[in-house]
Amino acid sequence: MQRGYAPFLYFVAVLGLEAAVQEECRIIEALQNKLTYQQRLQYMKHYFPINYTVNVQFEEVLRVANITRLRDQNVSEPSLRFLWFNVNTQVLLKIQAVLLEKHPAWEYTRDLCLLFEQLTEYENCEQSDTNVCEVVEQVLSSDAGSSRKAVRPKALLDNCAKVMWMLYSESCK
Repeated sequence: MQRGYAPFLYFVAVLGLEAAVQEECRIIEALQNKLTYQQRLQYMKHYFPINYTVNVQFEEVLRVANITRLRDQNVSEPSLRFLWFNVNTQVLLKIQAVLLEKHPAWEYTRDLCLLFEQLTEYENCEQSDTNVCEVVEQVLSSDAGSSRKAVRPKALLDNCAKVMWMLYSESCK
């Protein structure tokens, strides 16, 4: 390779990385707009019967405290984002599975699922820590032996929004 091409290739690589980050931030911003408190309250609480719960695996209840604990164990940010993406994709699918197509919240959850589909960067486990991959594999397998927990749909999306803010607030201002 000629010496004059190296800076050019570096510049192109940096531009490509910057474009990918901007695209990811655009999707995160759209998710943030969809996951406002008012919309979560309306679609996940008011449109469901009182005290309605969805049965999810224990690992699918991903809270800010879980992320903080994993950060303290030096789990990388891409791994944490991979975990957040996969857990919440499954949560949304479980919420949508209990809704009829005519239900007022069905279209809302469908829109959230479509936004999550656009975050294709987090579909493979190659760059993630082993512990995170194991948790994600357990969530994706829907293992019947896993402990179950009854959680309100709004609480699941509250956790999704809080963890998203925690993971992306620095990189997507």
